[in-house]
Amino acid sequence: MTPVVRFDGFTKSFGDTLAVDGLSFEVRAGRVVGLVGPNGAGKSTSLRGLLGLLRPTSGSATVFGAPYSALTDPARRVGVSMDGVGINPAHTGRRHLRVCTRAAGLPERRVDEVLELTGVAHAADRRLRGWSTGMRQRLGLATALLGDPDLLVLDEPTNGLDPEGVRWLRTFLRGQAALGRTVLLSSHMLAELENTVDDIVVINRGALFVGELDSLTGGGGTRLEERFFELLTQPAMAGAGASDGEGGHAPTDPQ
Repeated sequence: MTPVVRFDGFTKSFGDTLAVDGLSFEVRAGRVVGLVGPNGAGKSTSLRGLLGLLRPTSGSATVFGAPYSALTDPARRVGVSMDGVGINPAHTGRRHLRVCTRAAGLPERRVDEVLELTGVAHAADRRLRGWSTGMRQRLGLATALLGDPDLLVLDEPTNGLDPEGVRWLRTFLRGQAALGRTVLLSSHMLAELENTVDDIVVINRGALFVGELDSLTGGGGTRLEERFFELLTQPAMAGAGASDGEGGHAPTDPQ
């Protein structure tokens, strides 16, 4: 079966700076997958490469077996919430979503549906300059959901959310996976990821670990944070490959 997401030797350099080096992993349908790493590890660069926002120096990143640019109806296949995908602070939340809906050729009824779904309907007609960071995060998720996509790609979706918002997001993402949808999210909130994801990808330019969360933490016997820092200092771990659902692995020669 074709994986929902596949990175195959993905490498990206900016001049003399190597941002991502030979990153390889797959994401299966119906899974919530956490992409984690220290600052500068290449998380956002990798996601931007997946979404066609930058070209790899070598290797590839595909969604549903093809480059993102080759998707015929991308808004219905992939929903994206990412810093740098700008909003106009003079617009209301409703206007922002209407603009996105029209640009993607989606039915306008989705505007009210996603406003309700993400809990920001009460603020829909207020200008975005007055929205809190957490409310803007919810609006970003609402934008990603407009096409009712099969895959959600979320870059640090918990930033700015209060504890209630974090709990709500966790429940929402698990619900999406229960419906057969797939979520790939980057985050630095390791404790929260323990309650949210099925699989974990630890990177530091290349992959240090790819596999099921339980495989990394011993079924919860060890905290994700502890294993994460062990990987950063001792990247070699034994185990089976993760992309086939047989546990996890950390390359002995991190790419």
